[in-house]
Amino acid sequence: MEPALIGTRLTSAAIGPLLKKLLVSDGPGAGLTGSSKIRLSSLVSFRGEKRTLTEKDVRRLAATLVGRSTSGPGEAPLPADETEAVTDTLAKTLLALGDLDMDDVQAVRLGHRDLARRLRAAAPAPDGLSADSVLYLESMTEWACLHLLEFFTQRSTFIARSLVEQTRSQAELIAKVDEVIRRTPRTDSRDAEFERRYLDHLAKKHGRLTIYGIDLHHSPDRWPLDLAYLSLEATGEDPSAGVLDETDHPVPHQPEQAVRADLALARHDRVLLRGLAGSGKTTLVQWLTVSAATEARADDMAYLQGCIPFVLPLRALTRHGERLPAPDRFLPAAGCPLAPPDGWVDRVLAAGRAVVLVDGIDEIPEAERSRARDWLRDLLSAYEGNRWLVTSRPTAVRDDWLAGDGFTELTLSPMTRAEVTTFVRRWHRAAGPEAKPYEQPLLDALRTTEHVGRLATNPLMCGLICALHRDRRGFLPRGRKALYEAALSMLLARRDRERDMGAPSGIALDEAPQIQLIQRLAYWLTLNGRTQLDRAHAESLVREAVPAVQEAAQYPPETVFTHLLHRSGLLREPTEDTVDFVHRTFQDYLAAKALVDHWDIGVLVRHAADDQWEDVIRMAVGHARPRECAEILRELLAAADSAQDRRAQLRILMVAATALENATEVSPDVRDEIMARTAELIPPHTYDEARQLALGGSSVLRLLGGPEELGATDAYHSVITATHITVDAALPYLARFADHPALRIRAQLMHAWTRFAPGPYAEEIIARLDPHELRYFVHADEHVEELLRLGLRPDLLEVDESVSDEGLARLLAACDPVSLRLRRPGPRPCLSALSGLTRLESLTLGLDVDADWSAADLPAGAPLDRLELPHSWPQGGVKALGRLRYLTSLNLWKAPYATADTWRELATLSTVRTLWIDEGDLVDCPKGTALKSVRTVRLTHEEKPELNRIDEIFPSLGELDLVQTGSDGE
Repeated sequence: MEPALIGTRLTSAAIGPLLKKLLVSDGPGAGLTGSSKIRLSSLVSFRGEKRTLTEKDVRRLAATLVGRSTSGPGEAPLPADETEAVTDTLAKTLLALGDLDMDDVQAVRLGHRDLARRLRAAAPAPDGLSADSVLYLESMTEWACLHLLEFFTQRSTFIARSLVEQTRSQAELIAKVDEVIRRTPRTDSRDAEFERRYLDHLAKKHGRLTIYGIDLHHSPDRWPLDLAYLSLEATGEDPSAGVLDETDHPVPHQPEQAVRADLALARHDRVLLRGLAGSGKTTLVQWLTVSAATEARADDMAYLQGCIPFVLPLRALTRHGERLPAPDRFLPAAGCPLAPPDGWVDRVLAAGRAVVLVDGIDEIPEAERSRARDWLRDLLSAYEGNRWLVTSRPTAVRDDWLAGDGFTELTLSPMTRAEVTTFVRRWHRAAGPEAKPYEQPLLDALRTTEHVGRLATNPLMCGLICALHRDRRGFLPRGRKALYEAALSMLLARRDRERDMGAPSGIALDEAPQIQLIQRLAYWLTLNGRTQLDRAHAESLVREAVPAVQEAAQYPPETVFTHLLHRSGLLREPTEDTVDFVHRTFQDYLAAKALVDHWDIGVLVRHAADDQWEDVIRMAVGHARPRECAEILRELLAAADSAQDRRAQLRILMVAATALENATEVSPDVRDEIMARTAELIPPHTYDEARQLALGGSSVLRLLGGPEELGATDAYHSVITATHITVDAALPYLARFADHPALRIRAQLMHAWTRFAPGPYAEEIIARLDPHELRYFVHADEHVEELLRLGLRPDLLEVDESVSDEGLARLLAACDPVSLRLRRPGPRPCLSALSGLTRLESLTLGLDVDADWSAADLPAGAPLDRLELPHSWPQGGVKALGRLRYLTSLNLWKAPYATADTWRELATLSTVRTLWIDEGDLVDCPKGTALKSVRTVRLTHEEKPELNRIDEIFPSLGELDLVQTGSDGE
């Protein structure tokens, strides 16, 4: 019988007083003055000093309970002949209440069912009773305990004692938790401690840079990165959603936009960065890593503060074709010896705090790249809000390879004259006082000697040129092949000799046998599409080759391998069990030599369209003798004929055309045939083709058509080609397009200014540009000087963050532009130069996310009616824009999401008629807030936008433009 059924026969009013007799009455208070614990035995009325019931009385009480609960209509709950036995058992159970070692607070905490179980366990077990009687006793005991607990909670001492017990329990629990925390640190504290160790490890590992050739004499092998790093530019065709043109409409695409490569992640969360071998991709990864890992970062790198970098060199991650690592394997896969707390990488990525640097898509076989993209996509879909950089050689993946995943594609530009000069000066300063006499002669040679200037296009080549110029006392070899030969001679034969090292490994090998052995490794790596191999495998390759190399055969193969690894200057150990070349360029050069030595021309031609083989093929032409060279080039032309599509055909022809520059001797008919075939692909039809064609060098300039024979589209792509052939010979060709009516052609010419010497380019191109609707891009102070020197005062300006505050002030004072796009770096940008403008109608501000700026610097006296706000709000919020009395169009697409306060402030801007916002801005607009003056809304969105409240927020709305993020139009 359940307690609820018994309750229908025993009302609380009738039975409650019976059960209450089991307890003694108590006075007020918590009972703290008595014993430390007040047990139930002192609260029952048949025990202790306050005894009011005897055991006989308890039995009589039990009989009453049984009698009343079994009387009434319906079937009896137990056999009639077991009534006495049940009564006796119930009495014993109730008497057991005095034997329980607990107090009333503990009893209530137990609950009536658990208390009943305790009573039955403390009382003698029922003997010889039927199943019905046993069930009746269980139900009766539970029902009695329910009433007893109710009495406990009504006692005057219960609440006071409960509070005391709770206080004691909480204090005890707190003490225990504190001890647990002390013994087992919290996850966040473990994370913070590990992050300090991890960032310190990255700063040490990536904080030094090898400058090739500077490690002669007693100079250290590696130099502090902050002294050696040179910030380079990257360019790309950026979709410019959110930028208004002069008619207040969105511009679908901009011409090539230049950005400092190390600031690309400040503007774009996802970047695919392309660059030639030696262009500085891996060095950039080091710089970003160290900037994120150290507090002493440059001011303009502050956007990486609080970020956790993960460096993932694909060449190391897929050495054996392994699956690319899941987040919990990032650190061990990249060779980090530290063991993070469980789940740490996942927590960093989930919080959006990571900078994931995937270096070298081109350094894994082409067949594995789609798998790498799937791996990357899985990470992107699982973790939002992080920054992602992927690097690659230019032709390794197609232009739109990651475009669908939100990646902005940029290409590292060749070093400008100014950047080359800066590099040369830093190199000689780092090399010490002995190198100082060679600095100016080299700068003069770079300016006046064409073959030297054409080679100095990236940090690797500049470093080799500096080293060889000093090493050879001012003499420089002609051509790329000769430059590499001289570099190998310097590293293999002269390095130890100039350091007076003797023979530290116990053997002495000349240059030729070392090349013979090392090129075996280069050949294997290239043939297998790798840039890294196991140390044991590398040692076995050398062991097999040593007997055939006479000078090396006299030494144990293991000793020869150790010598090559530690003394050649060409090999290194990125981890204890792996070997690779100090730079991919040396691997390509030596692999090409091995292929020519073995005359594996079929291997070369089969890989003619493989981006990993482009440099190998070019250098093979350089290694080949004239007859061999002609054969390789003819085979390449045949491969182009059999290519499946125009893209592959163009790639092969460009490899052949660029290989001509490396050839020692080539017959005129072969050269003419290559150029004729290349001309068939001119003009280029796409941006990608234009960039490919530029690889052909200055000889391509003779094949490009002029403005009088080309349509606007072909002319545009031809100009792109020419602006990427950064030699002085390109200037006369480009000058022919200076007054072209197509705006994007003139804009391309304007943005290409950064790739050439500022003075000559300004005189031949910039000064002749038709200024109609053209926005002048000013990248550095030297460009400011040229504009002022030539008396140019453009109405439309775009000023990059590299321009100094002083240069900006001079430029704006001279031009007083009508339209200005201005980027300023740092947490506290100086905008005071804006306040004096009198003609400004349109302003786009590009500031850092955490920039602290004031709307008071904006020119209130100018007819400023179009304003695009940056990634941060002005001091005092949006209401500070109320001082701009002509403001009619406000673009908040790049600004932080609008809060409720922001919406209230926007409602006060009564002059604004056009507002550009994001769908996410609508979320926090408070009910009842209306922007009555707004007539036109441009709303950016990702999926189908939610428009339920548009009419409520903008009651005067006449036009709604929906702009999907990433789309080419509205």
